[in-house]
Amino acid sequence: MSASGAATVIEAHPGPGSARRGLAFLTVTGLAWGTTGAAADLIYAATDIGPAAVSFWRHLGGLVLLGAFCVARGPRAPRRPLRGRLGHLLGAGFGMAVFQTAYFASVEATGVAVATLLTLGSGPVLTAFGARLALGERLGRGGLLAVAGAVVGLAVLVGGDASVDPAGAALALLSAAGYAAVTLLGRSAGQRGEDPFTITLWSFGVGAAVLLVPALLEGLLPRGGDPVRAWALMAYLAVFTTALAYPLYFAGAARVRAATASVMMLIEPVTAAVLAVAVLGEPLTAAAVAGSLILLASITALAAAESRGARPREARSQGAQAQDAR
Repeated sequence: MSASGAATVIEAHPGPGSARRGLAFLTVTGLAWGTTGAAADLIYAATDIGPAAVSFWRHLGGLVLLGAFCVARGPRAPRRPLRGRLGHLLGAGFGMAVFQTAYFASVEATGVAVATLLTLGSGPVLTAFGARLALGERLGRGGLLAVAGAVVGLAVLVGGDASVDPAGAALALLSAAGYAAVTLLGRSAGQRGEDPFTITLWSFGVGAAVLLVPALLEGLLPRGGDPVRAWALMAYLAVFTTALAYPLYFAGAARVRAATASVMMLIEPVTAAVLAVAVLGEPLTAAAVAGSLILLASITALAAAESRGARPREARSQGAQAQDAR
């Protein structure tokens, strides 16, 4: 095996340092995404605009900002032919459009807390099944316990809310399906050596194209109320929760298992719950506190299991590299 082949093995089986970086990237992403629902709720309160339009402007803003950054940094790798990559890139774009738009619609229908909790609660389950079927990944005993703990935490959180709009819940489940597709496709593309910025740019471009017609039919521009505030909030969504967060997400997802990335994103509903109380004035219930603590414990356990599991993989990779050198 050549030196480049050995590097591929190490990339495909990241060591503890790579896994820890991935977990750090996903933590920052979860915190940023946790503010998304509150920002969308404030946009709806400021002006008359729908979820498809909000999602379209978020996609387009992220595309422009990341495109400018990629032009400024210059090429980092030789151009690769689209053959064999196009399916992953288009699929991630469609999944992103479904994920974001259905989530914004769920926020409008049933509120920030319920929409976020249902989306991110069902996401890990769908991702785990998808990873088993499509990627051949196994959760292991520690991963299964962490996912089970996350489901329990979400059940406690949702169970504390007496009113859950059925349409909003259905939209949240649709959003979770899009989220699982993005997670799995991003993970698979990252393992093939795809640049996180390339995945993100394609996702935003395809998503914006898919959402343009629905946004036009719905009403592309804010109407009435305080449009300046609405534009400022949408700019926040484009810069911090999109252009910054998504490259970090794809980079993190390439360094850990798909189910791990999905469960790590449960940081988002915890952040959303805190903002719902502090910013939107929603009441803080005992169920919200207990559920959040269970979620955090599950995330901590899964992160520890991921770091431990990376050590034997790194040892095997280094052994293979040493044997090839001989």
